[in-house]
Amino acid sequence: MLLAGLPAHAEKTLLALGDSLTQGYGLPQDQGFVPQMQAWLRAQGEDVTVINAGVSGDTTAGGLSRLDWSLTPEVDAMIVNLGGNDLLRGLDPASSRANLDRILATAQARNLPVLLVGLQAPGNYGPDFKRDFDAMYPALAASYGADLETDFFAPLVAAGGLDAGVMQPDGIHPSAKGVALIVEGLGPKVLALLNKVAD
Repeated sequence: MLLAGLPAHAEKTLLALGDSLTQGYGLPQDQGFVPQMQAWLRAQGEDVTVINAGVSGDTTAGGLSRLDWSLTPEVDAMIVNLGGNDLLRGLDPASSRANLDRILATAQARNLPVLLVGLQAPGNYGPDFKRDFDAMYPALAASYGADLETDFFAPLVAAGGLDAGVMQPDGIHPSAKGVALIVEGLGPKVLALLNKVAD
């Protein structure tokens, strides 16, 4: 359903670079983050194709290593949602930050608007790790003028927490219901990102 007063836009291509959260791990093909986000954006009047460049298990280093061939000529903008596996493995946030820096620098060189989507580290790696990990997303976004969402799971927390069917049994990946809430929460920022693309 097209919202009243919103004009239709020219066709755009959005690359979603990420890990299993982007890829749609554990969900039916049409219920993952990318297909749900594409459907939401089209319902707002955007003629957009969202490319699923999510690879389960990928770290920031993995995302960087496949960036060049993921950025095909038709890509107009990019969502970067990496760092979860760096976090799970306890990798040095300085290394993760350096990889994300190179990803954003590549996007900037190609004049591609970016939405950087972060995560919040738990406290089990210690306060220094948490401080450095949590800080890298806003610092990089500020440095490159990228749009920012500091926590992929923020819409779930705002909706009442990580329970009531919003997560899969592994406690790491959202359910289809959880993805829908994330898309609703993140969608306006993705719309704002697409608005930066010249028609």
